[in-house]
Amino acid sequence: MTAEPNSPGRARRFVILLGWVSLFADLCYEGMRGAIGPYLALLGASATAVGAVAGTGEAIGYGLRYISGALADRTQRYWTLTIIGYSTNLIAVPLLALAGSWPMVAALVGLERLGKAIRSPAKSTLTSFAAADVGAGKAFAISEAMDQVGGLLGPLVVAGVLAWRGETLDGFAWAFVILGIPAAITIAILLRARRLYPDPRSLETVGADERGVLGPRYRLYLVGVALIAIGLADWPLLAYHLQKADVLSTKWLPVAYAAAMGFDGIAAIAAGTLFDRRRAKGGTGGGVVALFVVIGAAYAPLVLSSDATTPALAIAGIAMWSLARSATESIGKAMIATIVPRGERGRAYGLYYLVWGVAWWLGSLLLGWLYDHGRGTASIVATAALVAGAGVVAVASRARRAP
Repeated sequence: MTAEPNSPGRARRFVILLGWVSLFADLCYEGMRGAIGPYLALLGASATAVGAVAGTGEAIGYGLRYISGALADRTQRYWTLTIIGYSTNLIAVPLLALAGSWPMVAALVGLERLGKAIRSPAKSTLTSFAAADVGAGKAFAISEAMDQVGGLLGPLVVAGVLAWRGETLDGFAWAFVILGIPAAITIAILLRARRLYPDPRSLETVGADERGVLGPRYRLYLVGVALIAIGLADWPLLAYHLQKADVLSTKWLPVAYAAAMGFDGIAAIAAGTLFDRRRAKGGTGGGVVALFVVIGAAYAPLVLSSDATTPALAIAGIAMWSLARSATESIGKAMIATIVPRGERGRAYGLYYLVWGVAWWLGSLLLGWLYDHGRGTASIVATAALVAGAGVVAVASRARRAP
Protein backbone atom coordinates (compact mmCIF):
# COMPACT_ATOMS: atom_id res chain seq x y z
CA MET A 1 0.00 0.00 0.00
CA THR A 2 1.46 3.36 -1.07
CA ALA A 3 1.26 6.41 1.16
CA GLU A 4 -1.16 9.08 -0.04
CA PRO A 5 0.62 12.03 -1.68
CA ASN A 6 -0.75 14.63 0.72
CA SER A 7 -1.25 12.61 3.90
CA PRO A 8 -0.32 14.52 7.09
CA GLY A 9 3.11 13.77 8.43
CA ARG A 10 4.15 11.94 5.28
CA ALA A 11 7.58 13.57 5.19
CA ARG A 12 8.08 12.99 8.91
CA ARG A 13 7.36 9.27 8.53
CA PHE A 14 9.83 9.17 5.67
CA VAL A 15 12.55 10.75 7.84
CA ILE A 16 11.84 8.30 10.67
CA LEU A 17 12.12 5.35 8.26
CA LEU A 18 15.50 6.60 7.10
CA GLY A 19 16.43 7.09 10.75
CA TRP A 20 15.76 3.41 11.43
CA VAL A 21 17.98 2.61 8.46
CA SER A 22 20.77 4.66 10.06
CA LEU A 23 20.26 2.99 13.43
CA PHE A 24 20.49 -0.61 12.26
CA ALA A 25 23.21 0.06 9.71
CA ASP A 26 25.36 1.82 12.31
CA LEU A 27 24.71 -0.95 14.79
CA CYS A 28 26.28 -3.30 12.26
CA TYR A 29 29.09 -0.98 11.18
CA GLU A 30 30.15 0.33 14.58
CA GLY A 31 30.02 -3.18 16.01
CA MET A 32 32.36 -4.32 13.26
CA ARG A 33 34.59 -1.26 13.59
CA GLY A 34 35.10 -1.80 17.29
CA ALA A 35 36.01 -5.46 16.76
CA ILE A 36 38.39 -5.11 13.82
CA GLY A 37 41.47 -4.10 15.86
CA PRO A 38 41.50 -7.05 18.31
CA TYR A 39 40.36 -9.41 15.55
CA LEU A 40 43.36 -8.43 13.41
CA ALA A 41 45.62 -8.91 16.42
CA LEU A 42 44.32 -12.47 16.83
CA LEU A 43 45.09 -13.06 13.16
CA GLY A 44 48.67 -12.00 13.78
CA ALA A 45 48.54 -8.61 12.06
CA SER A 46 51.13 -5.97 12.93
CA ALA A 47 50.30 -2.42 14.06
CA THR A 48 51.27 -1.25 10.57
CA ALA A 49 48.77 -3.69 9.06
CA VAL A 50 46.02 -2.49 11.41
CA GLY A 51 46.73 1.11 10.41
CA ALA A 52 46.75 0.17 6.74
CA VAL A 53 43.38 -1.58 7.00
CA ALA A 54 41.75 1.37 8.78
CA GLY A 55 43.39 4.06 6.64
CA THR A 56 42.68 2.38 3.33
CA GLY A 57 39.08 1.74 4.28
CA GLU A 58 38.48 5.38 5.19
CA ALA A 59 40.25 6.57 2.03
CA ILE A 60 37.86 4.45 -0.04
CA GLY A 61 34.86 5.58 1.99
CA TYR A 62 35.53 9.28 1.46
CA GLY A 63 37.43 9.35 -1.80
CA LEU A 64 34.69 7.90 -4.00
CA ARG A 65 31.73 9.84 -2.64
CA TYR A 66 31.92 12.65 -5.17
CA ILE A 67 31.70 10.13 -8.01
CA SER A 68 28.73 8.34 -6.46
CA GLY A 69 27.03 11.67 -5.72
CA ALA A 70 27.41 12.82 -9.33
CA LEU A 71 26.07 9.45 -10.47
CA ALA A 72 23.05 9.87 -8.20
CA ASP A 73 22.24 13.24 -9.76
CA ARG A 74 22.77 12.00 -13.30
CA THR A 75 20.66 8.85 -12.96
CA GLN A 76 18.32 9.98 -10.13
CA ARG A 77 18.51 6.37 -8.91
CA TYR A 78 18.71 7.44 -5.30
CA TRP A 79 17.00 4.34 -3.95
CA THR A 80 19.05 1.95 -6.08
CA LEU A 81 22.36 3.45 -5.01
CA THR A 82 21.31 3.58 -1.36
CA ILE A 83 20.21 -0.06 -1.35
CA ILE A 84 23.34 -1.23 -3.17
CA GLY A 85 25.50 0.69 -0.71
CA TYR A 86 23.85 -0.80 2.36
CA SER A 87 23.85 -4.30 0.85
CA THR A 88 27.64 -4.42 1.23
CA ASN A 89 27.17 -4.65 5.02
CA LEU A 90 25.13 -7.80 4.55
CA ILE A 91 27.93 -9.32 2.48
CA ALA A 92 31.16 -7.99 3.97
CA VAL A 93 30.50 -8.14 7.72
CA PRO A 94 29.35 -11.80 8.05
CA LEU A 95 32.13 -12.90 5.67
CA LEU A 96 34.67 -11.52 8.15
CA ALA A 97 33.91 -14.65 10.14
CA LEU A 98 35.61 -16.67 7.40
CA ALA A 99 38.62 -14.39 6.90
CA GLY A 100 41.75 -16.31 7.67
CA SER A 101 44.27 -13.51 7.17
CA TRP A 102 44.56 -9.77 7.60
CA PRO A 103 44.66 -9.08 3.81
CA MET A 104 41.24 -10.75 3.53
CA VAL A 105 39.98 -8.61 6.39
CA ALA A 106 41.35 -5.55 4.59
CA ALA A 107 39.49 -6.51 1.42
CA LEU A 108 36.19 -6.97 3.26
CA VAL A 109 36.58 -3.72 5.21
CA GLY A 110 37.32 -2.01 1.90
CA LEU A 111 34.13 -3.51 0.45
CA GLU A 112 32.09 -2.20 3.38
CA ARG A 113 33.63 1.27 2.97
CA LEU A 114 32.94 1.14 -0.77
CA GLY A 115 29.30 0.63 0.13
CA LYS A 116 29.49 3.66 2.41
CA ALA A 117 30.87 5.70 -0.47
CA ILE A 118 28.07 4.57 -2.76
CA ARG A 119 25.20 5.17 -0.36
CA SER A 120 26.11 8.30 1.62
CA PRO A 121 25.45 11.04 -0.99
CA ALA A 122 22.29 9.31 -2.22
CA LYS A 123 20.89 8.84 1.30
CA SER A 124 21.69 12.41 2.33
CA THR A 125 19.90 13.60 -0.81
CA LEU A 126 16.88 11.46 0.04
CA THR A 127 16.78 13.04 3.51
CA SER A 128 17.03 16.52 2.00
CA PHE A 129 13.80 15.99 0.02
CA ALA A 130 11.83 15.95 3.29
CA ALA A 131 13.54 19.08 4.63
CA ALA A 132 10.92 21.56 3.37
CA ASP A 133 8.14 19.89 5.38
CA VAL A 134 9.95 18.53 8.43
CA GLY A 135 12.65 21.21 8.57
CA ALA A 136 16.17 20.70 7.29
CA GLY A 137 17.68 20.86 10.76
CA LYS A 138 15.25 18.42 12.30
CA ALA A 139 15.41 15.98 9.36
CA PHE A 140 19.18 15.59 9.59
CA ALA A 141 19.19 15.77 13.39
CA ILE A 142 16.80 12.82 13.64
CA SER A 143 19.05 10.82 11.33
CA GLU A 144 22.13 11.71 13.39
CA ALA A 145 20.47 10.91 16.72
CA MET A 146 19.24 7.48 15.57
CA ASP A 147 22.62 6.86 13.98
CA GLN A 148 24.26 7.41 17.38
CA VAL A 149 21.86 4.99 19.06
CA GLY A 150 23.04 2.34 16.64
CA GLY A 151 26.63 3.38 17.27
CA LEU A 152 26.10 2.78 20.99
CA LEU A 153 24.39 -0.59 20.57
CA GLY A 154 26.82 -2.11 18.07
CA PRO A 155 29.87 -2.37 20.34
CA LEU A 156 27.64 -3.56 23.19
CA VAL A 157 26.34 -6.41 21.03
CA VAL A 158 29.89 -7.43 20.15
CA ALA A 159 30.96 -7.21 23.79
CA GLY A 160 28.04 -9.43 24.79
CA VAL A 161 28.87 -12.04 22.15
CA LEU A 162 32.54 -12.09 23.15
CA ALA A 163 31.56 -12.48 26.81
CA TRP A 164 29.40 -15.45 25.74
CA ARG A 165 31.74 -17.14 23.25
CA GLY A 166 35.11 -15.86 24.44
CA GLU A 167 37.62 -13.42 22.97
CA THR A 168 38.79 -15.95 20.41
CA LEU A 169 38.60 -16.26 16.63
CA ASP A 170 35.46 -18.33 17.13
CA GLY A 171 33.94 -15.64 19.37
CA PHE A 172 34.63 -12.91 16.81
CA ALA A 173 33.21 -15.11 14.05
CA TRP A 174 29.96 -15.41 15.98
CA ALA A 175 29.89 -11.65 16.51
CA PHE A 176 30.33 -10.89 12.80
CA VAL A 177 27.62 -13.35 11.80
CA ILE A 178 25.19 -11.90 14.36
CA LEU A 179 25.94 -8.39 13.08
CA GLY A 180 24.54 -9.57 9.77
CA ILE A 181 21.07 -9.52 11.37
CA PRO A 182 20.83 -5.70 11.70
CA ALA A 183 22.33 -5.46 8.19
CA ALA A 184 19.45 -7.58 6.87
CA ILE A 185 16.92 -5.48 8.83
CA THR A 186 18.42 -2.36 7.21
CA ILE A 187 17.73 -3.71 3.73
CA ALA A 188 14.19 -4.73 4.69
CA ILE A 189 13.42 -1.20 5.96
CA LEU A 190 14.89 0.34 2.80
CA LEU A 191 12.75 -1.85 0.57
CA ARG A 192 9.69 -0.92 2.61
CA ALA A 193 10.56 2.78 2.36
CA ARG A 194 11.06 2.57 -1.40
CA ARG A 195 7.67 0.89 -1.80
CA LEU A 196 5.94 3.60 0.26
CA TYR A 197 7.88 6.49 -1.29
CA PRO A 198 8.88 5.48 -4.83
CA ASP A 199 9.59 9.10 -5.76
CA PRO A 200 10.72 10.94 -2.61
CA ARG A 201 11.35 14.10 -4.65
CA SER A 202 7.59 14.63 -4.45
CA LEU A 203 8.02 15.38 -0.75
CA GLU A 204 9.76 18.64 -1.56
CA THR A 205 7.90 21.87 -2.11
CA VAL A 206 6.60 22.26 -5.62
CA GLY A 207 8.67 24.80 -7.49
CA ALA A 208 11.98 23.93 -5.84
CA ASP A 209 14.94 24.42 -8.16
CA GLU A 210 15.68 21.21 -10.02
CA ARG A 211 18.96 22.23 -11.60
CA GLY A 212 21.47 24.97 -11.10
CA VAL A 213 25.08 25.45 -10.13
CA LEU A 214 27.07 24.84 -6.98
CA GLY A 215 27.36 28.58 -6.47
CA PRO A 216 29.61 30.81 -4.36
CA ARG A 217 27.73 30.12 -1.13
CA TYR A 218 28.35 26.41 -1.47
CA ARG A 219 32.00 26.79 -2.49
CA LEU A 220 32.69 29.16 0.40
CA TYR A 221 30.82 26.82 2.72
CA LEU A 222 33.20 23.99 1.75
CA VAL A 223 36.14 26.18 2.79
CA GLY A 224 34.57 26.49 6.23
CA VAL A 225 33.87 22.75 6.31
CA ALA A 226 37.53 22.01 5.54
CA LEU A 227 38.75 24.27 8.35
CA ILE A 228 36.34 22.67 10.82
CA ALA A 229 37.46 19.18 9.79
CA ILE A 230 41.11 20.14 10.29
CA GLY A 231 40.42 21.39 13.80
CA LEU A 232 38.13 18.57 14.94
CA ALA A 233 40.48 15.85 16.15
CA ASP A 234 39.47 12.23 15.75
CA TRP A 235 38.70 10.25 18.90
CA PRO A 236 41.90 8.10 18.81
CA LEU A 237 44.06 11.20 19.41
CA LEU A 238 41.91 12.29 22.34
CA ALA A 239 41.91 8.76 23.74
CA TYR A 240 45.69 8.60 23.34
CA HIS A 241 46.10 11.75 25.45
CA LEU A 242 43.58 10.66 28.07
CA GLN A 243 45.44 7.40 28.55
CA LYS A 244 48.95 8.87 28.35
CA ALA A 245 48.13 11.63 30.84
CA ASP A 246 46.48 9.11 33.22
CA VAL A 247 43.15 10.89 32.98
CA LEU A 248 41.26 7.68 32.20
CA SER A 249 42.35 4.07 32.32
CA THR A 250 42.07 1.91 29.22
CA LYS A 251 38.90 0.17 30.36
CA TRP A 252 37.08 3.50 30.76
CA LEU A 253 37.93 4.89 27.33
CA PRO A 254 35.15 2.95 25.51
CA VAL A 255 32.69 4.17 28.14
CA ALA A 256 33.81 7.76 27.58
CA TYR A 257 33.42 7.34 23.83
CA ALA A 258 29.94 5.83 24.22
CA ALA A 259 28.94 8.74 26.46
CA ALA A 260 30.27 11.19 23.86
CA MET A 261 28.19 9.54 21.13
CA GLY A 262 25.11 9.68 23.35
CA PHE A 263 25.62 13.38 24.00
CA ASP A 264 26.21 13.85 20.25
CA GLY A 265 22.74 12.52 19.50
CA ILE A 266 21.06 14.77 22.08
CA ALA A 267 23.00 17.81 20.88
CA ALA A 268 22.04 17.06 17.28
CA ILE A 269 18.33 17.28 18.12
CA ALA A 270 18.86 20.58 19.94
CA ALA A 271 20.94 21.96 17.06
CA GLY A 272 18.41 20.87 14.46
CA THR A 273 15.50 22.44 16.33
CA LEU A 274 17.37 25.72 16.79
CA PHE A 275 18.44 25.68 13.13
CA ASP A 276 14.84 25.37 11.94
CA ARG A 277 13.57 28.03 14.35
CA ARG A 278 16.18 30.45 13.08
CA ARG A 279 15.20 29.76 9.49
CA ALA A 280 11.52 30.17 10.33
CA LYS A 281 12.34 33.70 11.54
CA GLY A 282 13.97 34.56 8.23
CA GLY A 283 17.55 33.59 9.02
CA THR A 284 19.77 31.17 7.14
CA GLY A 285 20.65 28.85 10.00
CA GLY A 286 24.35 29.28 9.28
CA GLY A 287 24.80 31.21 12.50
CA VAL A 288 23.56 28.18 14.46
CA VAL A 289 26.16 25.94 12.82
CA ALA A 290 28.83 28.53 13.59
CA LEU A 291 27.66 28.91 17.20
CA PHE A 292 27.87 25.19 17.94
CA VAL A 293 31.32 24.96 16.34
CA VAL A 294 32.67 27.98 18.24
CA ILE A 295 31.44 26.60 21.56
CA GLY A 296 32.80 23.19 20.63
CA ALA A 297 36.21 24.72 19.86
CA ALA A 298 36.83 24.77 23.60
CA TYR A 299 37.35 20.99 23.48
CA ALA A 300 41.02 21.25 22.52
CA PRO A 301 42.35 23.35 25.42
CA LEU A 302 40.12 21.48 27.88
CA VAL A 303 41.05 17.94 26.85
CA LEU A 304 44.70 18.48 25.94
CA SER A 305 45.48 20.38 29.14
CA SER A 306 43.88 17.75 31.37
CA ASP A 307 45.82 15.32 33.51
CA ALA A 308 45.22 12.91 36.36
CA THR A 309 44.42 15.79 38.73
CA THR A 310 41.89 17.49 36.42
CA PRO A 311 39.52 14.84 35.03
CA ALA A 312 36.67 17.37 35.09
CA LEU A 313 38.45 19.36 32.36
CA ALA A 314 38.62 16.26 30.19
CA ILE A 315 34.94 15.47 30.69
CA ALA A 316 33.94 19.02 29.79
CA GLY A 317 36.24 18.90 26.78
CA ILE A 318 34.77 15.64 25.53
CA ALA A 319 31.30 17.20 25.80
CA MET A 320 32.46 20.22 23.77
CA TRP A 321 34.01 17.89 21.18
CA SER A 322 30.68 16.08 20.87
CA LEU A 323 28.90 19.42 20.47
CA ALA A 324 31.07 20.45 17.51
CA ARG A 325 30.80 16.99 16.01
CA SER A 326 27.01 16.95 16.27
CA ALA A 327 26.81 20.25 14.38
CA THR A 328 28.85 18.93 11.45
CA GLU A 329 26.98 15.63 11.33
CA SER A 330 23.48 17.11 11.46
CA ILE A 331 22.89 20.77 10.67
CA GLY A 332 26.14 20.92 8.71
CA LYS A 333 24.46 18.63 6.18
CA ALA A 334 21.15 20.45 6.56
CA MET A 335 22.81 23.64 5.30
CA ILE A 336 23.41 22.00 1.92
CA ALA A 337 19.72 21.22 1.54
CA THR A 338 18.99 24.94 1.90
CA ILE A 339 21.60 26.34 -0.50
CA VAL A 340 21.84 23.76 -3.32
CA PRO A 341 19.17 23.00 -5.97
CA ARG A 342 17.71 19.55 -5.41
CA GLY A 343 18.90 18.23 -8.77
CA GLU A 344 22.51 18.92 -7.77
CA ARG A 345 22.47 17.69 -4.19
CA GLY A 346 23.95 14.27 -4.83
CA ARG A 347 27.05 15.92 -6.28
CA ALA A 348 27.01 18.54 -3.53
CA TYR A 349 26.89 15.94 -0.76
CA GLY A 350 29.52 13.83 -2.49
CA LEU A 351 31.89 16.79 -2.72
CA TYR A 352 31.10 17.75 0.88
CA TYR A 353 32.07 14.27 2.08
CA LEU A 354 35.22 14.28 -0.06
CA VAL A 355 36.38 17.67 1.25
CA TRP A 356 35.58 16.66 4.81
CA GLY A 357 37.44 13.36 4.51
CA VAL A 358 40.60 14.82 2.99
CA ALA A 359 40.69 17.76 5.41
CA TRP A 360 40.00 15.50 8.39
CA TRP A 361 42.83 13.18 7.33
CA LEU A 362 45.27 16.09 6.92
CA GLY A 363 44.11 17.60 10.19
CA SER A 364 44.61 14.30 12.01
CA LEU A 365 48.19 14.09 10.74
CA LEU A 366 48.84 17.74 11.63
CA LEU A 367 47.36 17.62 15.12
CA GLY A 368 49.11 14.34 15.89
CA TRP A 369 52.45 15.78 14.82
CA LEU A 370 51.87 18.98 16.76
CA TYR A 371 50.85 17.01 19.85
CA ASP A 372 54.18 15.17 19.79
CA HIS A 373 55.97 18.53 19.70
CA GLY A 374 53.79 20.37 22.19
CA ARG A 375 50.22 19.92 23.39
CA GLY A 376 49.75 23.68 23.68
CA THR A 377 50.49 24.24 20.01
CA ALA A 378 48.14 21.46 18.97
CA SER A 379 45.42 23.00 21.13
CA ILE A 380 45.90 26.47 19.64
CA VAL A 381 45.85 25.22 16.05
CA ALA A 382 42.74 23.08 16.60
CA THR A 383 40.87 25.94 18.27
CA ALA A 384 41.92 28.47 15.63
CA ALA A 385 40.87 26.18 12.78
CA LEU A 386 37.44 25.61 14.31
CA VAL A 387 36.82 29.30 15.03
CA ALA A 388 37.99 30.27 11.54
CA GLY A 389 35.81 27.57 10.00
CA ALA A 390 32.79 28.78 11.97
CA GLY A 391 33.40 32.31 10.71
CA VAL A 392 33.60 31.18 7.10
CA VAL A 393 30.39 29.14 7.46
CA ALA A 394 28.59 32.17 8.90
CA VAL A 395 29.76 34.33 5.98
CA ALA A 396 28.90 31.64 3.44
CA SER A 397 25.34 31.39 4.73
CA ARG A 398 24.83 35.08 3.96
CA ALA A 399 26.53 35.11 0.56
CA ARG A 400 24.28 35.67 -2.40
CA ARG A 401 23.18 32.53 -4.16
CA ALA A 402 24.17 32.15 -7.79
CA PRO A 403 21.23 32.19 -10.21
